[in-house]
Amino acid sequence: MVTGLSTVLALSILVPTANADKLSELEQKQQEAQQQQSELNSGINEKAGQINQNASKLEQLAAKIADLNTQINDTQAKINNVQAQIDQTKVEIDELRKSIEELERKIAEREDLLEERARAIQLSGGSVDYVDVLLGANSFIDFIDRFSAVNTLIEADREIMRDQAADKELLAEQKAQVETKLAEQESRRSELVGLKASLDGQKKEQAGLVQNLEAEQQRLAAEKGSLENQRNEVIEISADLEQQIANEQARLAEIARKAEEERQRKLAAEKAAAEARAEAAAREEARAQAAREAEAARSAKASSAKAESVSTPKVERAAVSAPKEAVAAPSSNAMFIRPVSGRYSSGFGGRDIGAGAESHLGQDIANVTGTPISAAASGYVSYAGAMGGYGNVVILTHSINGQSYATVYAHMSAIKVSAGQAISQGQTVGLVGSTGRSTGPHLHFEVHIGSWNGARSNAVNPMNFF
Repeated sequence: MVTGLSTVLALSILVPTANADKLSELEQKQQEAQQQQSELNSGINEKAGQINQNASKLEQLAAKIADLNTQINDTQAKINNVQAQIDQTKVEIDELRKSIEELERKIAEREDLLEERARAIQLSGGSVDYVDVLLGANSFIDFIDRFSAVNTLIEADREIMRDQAADKELLAEQKAQVETKLAEQESRRSELVGLKASLDGQKKEQAGLVQNLEAEQQRLAAEKGSLENQRNEVIEISADLEQQIANEQARLAEIARKAEEERQRKLAAEKAAAEARAEAAAREEARAQAAREAEAARSAKASSAKAESVSTPKVERAAVSAPKEAVAAPSSNAMFIRPVSGRYSSGFGGRDIGAGAESHLGQDIANVTGTPISAAASGYVSYAGAMGGYGNVVILTHSINGQSYATVYAHMSAIKVSAGQAISQGQTVGLVGSTGRSTGPHLHFEVHIGSWNGARSNAVNPMNFF
């Protein structure tokens, strides 16, 4: 294990500092692009809301203008009606003026007649003495004729005076009536013209508001379109950054793969060297044992020659122990170790934590804030920093048995590694926390086959790897 760790650490020196920072820089740019996209979306939604509000105001103004048009049309109809009445009254006045002129002519004629009679009376030396006229009759019949004539003259004078008074009264009444009627109609017309002017002013004011709102709508639509264009550009930039991040992760995965191959090669070389050393030691032990056995045989032969008459005790050969075989290191079928102790609080797959159904891409392990979090396997840090709903997150890139993997450690209270760093299995990468979109202190742990690619479909159930 120490040898493998040394190999990984040695290979990590091969990663230039600039390359180590490249992925972090790319992901920082992606976060900035995503943040800008989010701000642009908010701006677009705000502009859309303002446009909807203005559209509602425009509808209200259009309704008000339609009502004003109705009032204006009604008022204009009333003005037209009053104007027709005025025109009719003027016709009546013209006719009445002719009647007045006729009355004035009659009155003037009567006045002339009365003046003529007055002059005649004045020339006769005083008032007409109708008694003298009567007494001057030659006969009774003449008297009757004279009396009738006097009555006729008297009645004629009275009739003239009555007609004159009546015509003057009628003339005054007709003049007053026409003047009053015309004044009333002119006053009514003036009121209606004023009302129409007021309505026209209101309509003009409303039309100005409509014009301003329409200009505002055009401005908001232009700003919204500009924001949408910027958002589209940001989306394109974000996609490009995502591709760059994927390429950088692939590069780190290749480095991890080569590091794993080199580690396996060195382990195999060390194992072969150990086996060769064990084999050489066994051969050397065999030669030494053969030499010992030959020396023992010579010693036994010499002893036998010196003491042929004496019973020679049986010499027992020493047991030669076989060389010990190398013991293989214990192995485990698990690809990853459990990154932190604690309670499994939310598993992989669908769930609802209060914001509606969602896909949960990892395994949540609850524990107290500050609990150390270990790397599930050796690899490289492809990202270390804040990332939206993940909060403080570390992403590791691994190469295991020729397959690349990515593991994600989210919601941490503290990060203990940096981008581009080589990490050994079990090394502390951070501490349990509740940053980002979290309901309590826990580790959100994900396993992705291949490079990490956000919320897409290469995440698998981490429980299959412990």
